[in-house]
Formats: sequence, structure tokens, C-alpha cells
Amino acid sequence: MTLSGAILSLLALLVFLSAGSSAATLSARRDTILGSETFGDVANFSTFLLDRSSGMLFLGARDAILAVDTKKLNEKKPLKIIWDVSDDKRKSCEGKGKTEGDCRNYIRLLEFLGDGRIYVCGTYAFDPQCAFLNATTFTLEEVDGVVRMESGKGKCPFEPSQHYTAIMADGLLYTAATSNFLGTLFDISRATGPEQERIRTERSINWLSDPEFVSSAFIEQSAGNPTGDDDKIYFFFNEVAKEYDFYTKVKVPRVARVCKSDVGGMKTLQRRWTTFLKAQLVCEDKPSGQRYNVLTDVFTMQHIPGDPSSTHFYGLFTSQWEQVDLSAVCVFSLSDISKVLDGPFKELKKSCDNWINHEPIPSPRPGQCLNSALKAEGFESSLKLPDKVLTFVRDHPLMENSVTAASLLVRKGISYTKLAVNLKDGSEERRAAVLYLGTDRGELHQVAVVGQNVTLLQETPLFTSQEPVNNILLHKGHALVGSPLSLARVQAEGCALYRSCEVCGRARGLGCVWSTKEEACKQTTEEPGPGDVVDAALKKCNVAEGRCNPSPQVLQVFRGLRLLLSCVQLSPRPCSWEYPPHRHTRQHNSDLEVVVTDDNLGNYVCTCQEGGPAVRDPTPCRRAAYYLTLEAPSVEKVSTSEGRHILALYIFAILLVLSFVAVLIFFVKRRCGIARNLPDNSLSSGKGRDLLGSSATPQSPSSSSLFSDGFRMAEKRNGTATSTTTTTLLSNHGNGGHSYSDTLISSNSSNGHGNSLYANCNTSGSGRRLGPEFLSPDMLDRRTGERERVRSEGGERESGEGEEVEEGLRDGLGEGMKRLEEEISSFTMFKSPAPLARCEESSI
Repeated sequence: MTLSGAILSLLALLVFLSAGSSAATLSARRDTILGSETFGDVANFSTFLLDRSSGMLFLGARDAILAVDTKKLNEKKPLKIIWDVSDDKRKSCEGKGKTEGDCRNYIRLLEFLGDGRIYVCGTYAFDPQCAFLNATTFTLEEVDGVVRMESGKGKCPFEPSQHYTAIMADGLLYTAATSNFLGTLFDISRATGPEQERIRTERSINWLSDPEFVSSAFIEQSAGNPTGDDDKIYFFFNEVAKEYDFYTKVKVPRVARVCKSDVGGMKTLQRRWTTFLKAQLVCEDKPSGQRYNVLTDVFTMQHIPGDPSSTHFYGLFTSQWEQVDLSAVCVFSLSDISKVLDGPFKELKKSCDNWINHEPIPSPRPGQCLNSALKAEGFESSLKLPDKVLTFVRDHPLMENSVTAASLLVRKGISYTKLAVNLKDGSEERRAAVLYLGTDRGELHQVAVVGQNVTLLQETPLFTSQEPVNNILLHKGHALVGSPLSLARVQAEGCALYRSCEVCGRARGLGCVWSTKEEACKQTTEEPGPGDVVDAALKKCNVAEGRCNPSPQVLQVFRGLRLLLSCVQLSPRPCSWEYPPHRHTRQHNSDLEVVVTDDNLGNYVCTCQEGGPAVRDPTPCRRAAYYLTLEAPSVEKVSTSEGRHILALYIFAILLVLSFVAVLIFFVKRRCGIARNLPDNSLSSGKGRDLLGSSATPQSPSSSSLFSDGFRMAEKRNGTATSTTTTTLLSNHGNGGHSYSDTLISSNSSNGHGNSLYANCNTSGSGRRLGPEFLSPDMLDRRTGERERVRSEGGERESGEGEEVEEGLRDGLGEGMKRLEEEISSFTMFKSPAPLARCEESSI
């Protein structure tokens, strides 16, 4: 191998090691990420449909449908069907005032029909259309060589960004979507089946008031239930509350229920729901009274498999009133929802009188599903219900009481987008669950909930910060995580997932225990002892810090510096700080902003309140501790991992400097050699301005700039090679990096917020850079090199001019090396400041 080849290999290896740290971590866990290199120009993935028997995952995208074998993600190429819009159709859509990007066919619905086919619907340039996909042959049904399509109005939204949900129940499609081109009409409907049984909601603000649909669930009653109760479909959405008379629009989360056998009324509510009832969902922290009023996602699961009455709905919430990112999780049981829907109706007060005579509830009870008792009274169908019952339902769709739940988890500064839950076996009081939460920054968080304690286990960056997580499916011990551009398969179950004693200790409530003999995390059936399970397990790892006893982070600071001390809040209870008394602090939710002065050096401790809703006196838990000093921290106070990171950075910088010097020397010698081989009259005749020979190319190694477009360095992102034209010393990825600036230092840095789901998703991975770029050889004066080659030939040049060239070359090299030393010395890591570390769970 030549000297140039060895140097280039060394540089490529260094860039790979620096930029591919996250990809290496994922590879060690046997995770797989597919991106644009696999899917090509197909983007805007929005819909997932998994065949759990075969493991085939169907993806709905823009103008395409894909099929991916989850068992062989890296071995088999995805199957693809192109279903796009004709040019005339697209131009007609654009002529109506819509954008070129929206006038495409975005696949928003994929549902199994039960006969080996999949029902597929797309926006089709603001004219929704549906088709039939043969899952076995993976082809769309055609008629005379043309895709067989039927109208998708009421089954699929008109535009890609509209909120929408749908569920298939016994071969019939139930949807919640907009039903007109302008997006001003909203329906919850039975969209397929016999024409006379296709029914929808009443067009009234009392039924639906500017809703944003979120999720839906089909609850199938067991065949042998004693009451003969009907199957039900539940819809979750946000809407503008008409029962609150505020100066601004107040959003409230709702749950609505309809019955599968409902076919509408005979005269009143013809082809309208006669069983449509809705209630408000309340997710709140009871001690503080804070409510989270915007629902973003719902995950449905049965706590006892096969028992529909054990169904629970895990809701992901945020707040309309908060100015910062905030996410909360609440759990609602099916039994609680049923009790509210069987309770009193809300009376719309149209008068200012103090005394209002409530309308009596007619019999049979309005809105109830058909059961054995009603059928025994002669009401075999909703068509036989009396008009007074149907009129009452039409005027009273909202229930008086709300379905209330205490917040299970609260994260401030984080915006979660999707939620999935895996329940662990155990007794009722020791039942544990693992929450898989996707963020708007392309990350997957795992949170363990054991009893009244919530512990953050892992934060895994999967995609770029511009790719929000929009789908999570759990299948055979893995999580299938999607974004508008990528698909990832992540190991999600098993104690072997936790590869260190500390992380394994945090998962003690999930039945994991660290084996010192095997140095691995193992599953155990041994019940944990009394007290704090996590702290007891961490003490066995020979570490001083526990879940509520973190080691102080020593930070070297200077006067006037503004920094943000992070404190991860998992419990709904508030957090407080203890610090030296002064006025130069301000709390941002659970984090603390500090402006460094001589008076505010010392200890900073964040304490959060732990405990569930049943605990009247919550236990304080110390979440983070910092020590600010103007002096360099002692060796004893620096953790081993931090020392290794600093040592690695030193070695990395030294290797880059040596590589740069070697490349510089090589190019100088190469140019000298080219000058010696040129004929004497090539320069004297004035034709030597172009020093490249006739056979040389701009991409040859004799190019004056190593980092020009002719040589693009390889950069690894999530295991995928991309190209970049610059070399950086450090890169921050996800929440694990620390960034210093002259205005604010954040120990919980991020790459920004994710863009809209259907924005221009053709983005490339970009990492933030810390420090300036390295000097490239073409920063030196090229004319100095030319004079040096002329002098080396010993031609007609005078000796004085040759000495001037040699002196200029020495000056250029000396100036370049001096500037290189100044650039490297300007990096903050060579000034030995203490890196800002996040508190215990978030630093996993």
C-alpha cells in the first residue's frame, strides 16, 4: 500500500470512529435501521400494518406501498408497488390551490379484510381512493389493466396532514375523518358494508366540535357473556369544548363509543348513530391539580389476555397552556369509561335561570347497546327504538361525569409522539410495565413503571433529529419503530438488553438481576426485597450512587458563564433546587439556569417528589447534584468513563494532527517530483501555468486540496455511509451530548425539534460541530509551491530567487502550523472543563 493510500485509510477510519458511535452501539445490540439507501426515493411513511403470523410489515408511503420481511430486514429487499397520481389529476389538484407536494397519493389506510386481501386507501390528490391489495402476491387488483379503485370519501382524509383514525371490525371499516375537500366537515362513520347500514354522526357541534382524531379500538365481547352485550368501537380525539365559555378555545380530550349492531333510527336519526356517546378524559396530577388537556396517542392493551373487561387505554398527553415541551402518560380502564357512559347526561344550559328542570331520561336508556334484556323487550334493532329515546340521544351526546386518571409519568423538555406498552407478569401490587416512547427527535425511550416508582432505563437515538417517530409496533421481543424516512427494528425485551450492572439494577423491578460471575444481566423469579428495589440493586454494583443518590458532577466554570443544570423529572410531583443564596438563577420547569458569579459557587442539588396518587406524603428523591468551582476538578472527582472520554479525545486529536502533517509533507514531495520531471522550456516559455500534465485529472492525488469535492470523506450515521466535505473534531448526537456556547450551556442538549410529518422529508443526516474545521493544504500559498519546483530544477532561475522561494515555503509552513496549533488550542476540551452530565437515568 502506498503512503497516500495508508493516510487516506487512516483518515476514513478516524471519521468512522468519531461519527459512527451511535451506529456501533446499535450494532452491538443487534438492532437494524433501514433508511434511504434501502427505500430509495420512497418517503413519507405514515401507516404500518403487521401480519403477526408471517412477520411481514406493510408500509404506506407517498405514491407507494412497501412490504418488509421483519425476520430478514438485511437479507431481503423490500417489495414495492407504485400507486401514484396521473399528471392530469395532479395538475387539476394544483389548479384548485393546493401545493405540488400535497397533490400526491399518500397512503393513509392499510387494513386486513379477512379474505387474504388488504384494503388500501390514499389521499389521491385530494380525491381519496381505495384499492384492494392481494397480500400473497403483493399486487393491486386490476380491471382491464387499470387498478380497480373505489371512492375513499369518508374512509380516508383528503390531505396528508389531517388527523385521522380507522379500525376494522369483523370486515367492516369504522373511520373518523374529514368528509369534504375543504376539511370543515367531520364524521365518525361505518364506511363499508351494505349501503343502508353505512351510518355516521349527526352534523352538529354538540356531537363533534372541530375534532382532531387520534386513535380507535375495537372491543369484542366474549361470545358467552351472560348479558349478551354488543361489541363496541371506541374513538379517541380532541375537540373544542362547548361546555366551557372562555375567551379562547379550550381543547379537551374525549372518548366516544358506538355499537357494532347500530343501524340508525327509523324516523329520527335516520342513518345516524343511535348509540353515540362521548365523555371527557381527564389526565391530571391530583396533588398539584395540573391537567394535561391535549391527547396525542393511545395504546390499547388487555391486562389479562382474552378478557375484554381488563382492557386499559394508555394515553399520551401534552398541555395546551405550557410554553415548553411536556409529555404525560395516564391510564384509563374500560370499566371506568363504561361507568361514566352509564351515568348522568350533561344538560346544555340555554337559560340564565338558576333553576333548571332537567329533562327526564326516557326508557329504554338512550345510547346503550343492544343486549339480551332489550331484545327480550322487543327491541331487536335500533330501528325499533322510540322517537323520544332517539331525540334525547341527539340532544345529549355528552356525559356529565369525566373519566379521570392520575398521571403515571411526566417529562418536561421532551415531546413524545408515539407510545407502546409491554406488561410484565406479576402480582397486582407488583405489576410492572415498560413504556416505549418515541420522541419528535428520532429517539426511543424505555421507561419502567413498577408500583409507584418510575425509572428511565434507556434513551436510544435511532434517526436524525428531523425524523420524528410516528409508529411503534411490538412484535416477538422487538420494537418496530418508524419515521417518515426510516424503519428500525430494536431489541425490546429480555434482561440481556441491559449490558451493564447499573442499567440492569434499574431494571430490577422487571425481574432482572446482575450476575457478577457471568458479568451479564439475567432473568430471575426471585421477588425483590422490601424498600426501594432499584437502590438496593444498585448497591450490589459497587457504585456509590443510586436512583435517589446520584454522585455530584464537578463542573469547572468561569465568571459570567450561563449554564443550564439538568434535572430529569419522571414523577408528576414537582422538583425543587437547593443552592447558594443569590439572585442569579432561574428555574425552567425542573432545570435550573445559573449565571456564574463568585457568590454562587458550590453545591446544587435537585430533589423531586416520588410516589403515586395513593401516597399522601411522597418521599423526596434526589435526582441530580452538581458542584460549581473555578478551579480544575481533582482527579478523584472525575469518573472513570469521563477520563476515558477525555483520553480518547486527546488520542483522536493527536492522530489527526499527525495525519495532517504527513499529508502535507507527502503533497510537498509529490509536487517537487512533478516539477523535476517537467522539461526545462515548459516554464520559460510561459506555458507552465497549468502544472497538471495532459494525462492528469482534477481527481488525481496531485490535487492541491485533499478535502476538495474530488475526495469526499465517509461519515457513518446509524450504520449507513453518507458523504461530507468537512472533517470535525466532535459531533453531538441525540440527548447524550454536551454543547458549550457563549450564551447558554445545556446539559440536556438536543438537535432541535422534528419537522411536520408531511413536510419535505428528503433530508440528509447532519450533526452539530464543536469547534472550527481543520486547515486544509490549499490554505497555503500555491504559488510558493510553484517557485519551489522551479528552484529544484536548477534552471535559469537566479539563486536569490530560489532562496526567496525556500524562505516563503518555510514561512508558509510555519504560519500554517502556527494557525493549526491555535485552532486546536481553541477547543474547549483542551482547557479541561468538566463536561455537563445529565442526571442518572438520562445519561444511560
